[in-house]
Amino acid sequence: MIERKETKQRMSRIVKNNGTIYLCGQVGADATKDITEQTQTMLDKVDALLLDAGSDREHMLTATIYVKDMAEHFAPMNAVWDAWLPEGCAPARACVQASMAREALLVEISVIAAEK
Repeated sequence: MIERKETKQRMSRIVKNNGTIYLCGQVGADATKDITEQTQTMLDKVDALLLDAGSDREHMLTATIYVKDMAEHFAPMNAVWDAWLPEGCAPARACVQASMAREALLVEISVIAAEK
């Protein structure tokens, strides 16, 4: 059975199916902040959504990270990511440079996780 949470016209924030959790793309809480702050608050949102869905960062299967400018933001984004990620629990990950939905956004993440 497919379960959807916080569903709106274009998307659901969480979709669960057969023990797998899909999160919609998450961005930082304040787009006026630098890459470090945007990355940290983005990952805080991932934590909250995973908790709501019955999972946590130790159960992430994949993460796709979209970075506005790899040359400028890749290293500081990775520093926050590395500090946030539990040792031995790295998901399969892709990281690409991408245009953002809003000019001020510097980073976005999409996550798939397993239920605990």
